[in-house]
Amino acid sequence: MNFLLNLLVVGASVLGAGMAYPQARRVASRRCFDGVSPVWAGVSLASNSWWLAYAVFAEVFVLVPVSIASIVLYGSICFVMARDLGRPAALRIAAGAAVLAVVPLPFLHAGGWPLAGVAIGLCYGAQLVPAVVAAYRSRELAGIAPGTWMMAWAEAALWAVYSAVVLDPALAVGGAAGLTMSTAILARLAVTGHRPFELLSPRRLRVVPRTAR
Repeated sequence: MNFLLNLLVVGASVLGAGMAYPQARRVASRRCFDGVSPVWAGVSLASNSWWLAYAVFAEVFVLVPVSIASIVLYGSICFVMARDLGRPAALRIAAGAAVLAVVPLPFLHAGGWPLAGVAIGLCYGAQLVPAVVAAYRSRELAGIAPGTWMMAWAEAALWAVYSAVVLDPALAVGGAAGLTMSTAILARLAVTGHRPFELLSPRRLRVVPRTAR
């Protein structure tokens, strides 16, 4: 059982650490932001900062590497978006980060890190809401990296299974929220003709036009 649990943790940590990389690479190399929410980038940066704090103070050290890697990657996404899209995007990034940064504080004060952990798990769902809203408000989704959301789905599934075994409510809530939101993004990409699952196909090199319907 311990071997299987360790395998789940390693798999989820690898996926979590690399999850934001496809998105960071896309915005940095293509300078394409269609369908990508600046609020989501800011919220994600703050959310992963809270996960790092939870990992350290609640002694869930398996979360430390993925949290640090995610902070670096989401920070780079925030930087590129603020630089290329200007002040409006920078303000939206800052607003998203500021709002989520204060949400867990009352829970931390009331019940310590166990209760704050549940709030942070709920915040993970809130972290993904702006991304889902942006994706469903537009059919121009060329800026969204499907690889990020497939990895997010797989990571959330692994943490959900792990949390069911070790009975960690923070990870359970975060896993359920991640599964729901990443499924919504992948479904949106699929129905708008962006073919997210071509990443799994041998013919993945075929380019899909950004205006595909």
